[in-house]
Amino acid sequence: MVVFAHAIVGRADLPIPVWLFAVAASTVLVVSFLGLAAGWSRPHLEHVRQRPLVPIPLAVEVLCGAIGVFVFFFTVYAGLAGIDSQIDNWAPTAVYVGFWVGVPFATLLFGNVFRLFSPWRAIGRFTGWTAGRLAPDAMPEPLAYPDRLGNWPAVAGILGFVICELCWATATDPGPLAIIMLVYLAIQLVGMSLYGVEAWTRRGDAFGVFWGMLSRLAPFGRRPDGWLVLRPPVTAATGLPVGAGTSALLIVAIGSTAFDGARSGPLFNGLVGDVQDFFTGLGTSKGTGLELGLTVGLLVAIAAVTAIWGVAVLGMPRRQLRLGHAELGRRFVHTLIPIAAAYLVAHYFSLLAYTGQSLWPLASDPLGRGSDLFGGAEAGVDYSIVSATQIWYVQVGALVLGHVSGLVLAHDRALSTYGNPRAAAGSQVTMLVVMVMFTILGLWLLSAALNT
Repeated sequence: MVVFAHAIVGRADLPIPVWLFAVAASTVLVVSFLGLAAGWSRPHLEHVRQRPLVPIPLAVEVLCGAIGVFVFFFTVYAGLAGIDSQIDNWAPTAVYVGFWVGVPFATLLFGNVFRLFSPWRAIGRFTGWTAGRLAPDAMPEPLAYPDRLGNWPAVAGILGFVICELCWATATDPGPLAIIMLVYLAIQLVGMSLYGVEAWTRRGDAFGVFWGMLSRLAPFGRRPDGWLVLRPPVTAATGLPVGAGTSALLIVAIGSTAFDGARSGPLFNGLVGDVQDFFTGLGTSKGTGLELGLTVGLLVAIAAVTAIWGVAVLGMPRRQLRLGHAELGRRFVHTLIPIAAAYLVAHYFSLLAYTGQSLWPLASDPLGRGSDLFGGAEAGVDYSIVSATQIWYVQVGALVLGHVSGLVLAHDRALSTYGNPRAAAGSQVTMLVVMVMFTILGLWLLSAALNT
């Protein structure tokens, strides 16, 4: 049904049982927690120094934006004019592998690269610049972006995208996918015209907002004055602007990735099948019933992650802080960024390593009609580039590193929130339990996928 849903390829010949991996990972988290409680007595991450490297010239931004616009419309054209095949048409692999997986991986390494290449940001900036030159006095000032709107448009965008990827079969076909791309572009242009290019892309654009969050884990960042800076990895997460919908966006990202890994397992497979039977009994086709069942399963996974995060927040004492649960959760929501990154890397690493190799031959024959534009149409996928066991180690390492990073961020924020090391450490016991739960859940999802 959906060709890009499962990122795990092959069965891993694990040197030790999965439960030992879970015990070892949990032990690392517990030891990290104890080490933080014993040796980290004051906040260090609230104001981390950054080393300026080089300014990013306007010409580089223009060039990168032009490349982004070209790739976007190239993909749309391939979807509309190419053959109706998910495997042989450039568009589905470009969107669901190159865009959805490749860009965030690059973001974690190099910072917010999408901001430079965003096609709608480039179009919005070019349109505004042109209109300002032609009729400088006729352009109205953009509306102030409503605080109550916050990141909710981005939440809707990410949820819509993962429904297209995981639940709606038609959205993975080239033609409908190209139309969805154009609809999303139109929505972005309307948002930018109302609230301004920068305000909308920073708060309303699903991919700009989510990948902007992930970029805070990268060692490279960009200052408001355009300078590229070097900084300790993960530390910029403490500066995350938190508003309406920020927590929901990260929870949707984690929950959707978890569902992608679990949906072929017995738990969600049974749930999806039961919901499919329910809707089929109401008169829908089996295909529609399956899509609705998958959507319900996705929402259940997101609700489960919401509940786990709610336990973490409820477990932190707040009486002496005089804060509500919602406000306390907002203070610690940045700790979800490394968890979202860990799930993303763990689940999609093999997809990028294997299916990502298809981007080159598909670019040479984007319409699937036998062309060879760049001489790579006959290139195959080299499955020996990384073994299933090596993939497993990368995935386990990503999960452990991500959750340890979450613990570090939470402990540092607790020190600044509660004011003394003893209270800070005590407030994070529930957070430790939640991080262990997230880690074991991630390992369970990976092991289930590797052994199907």
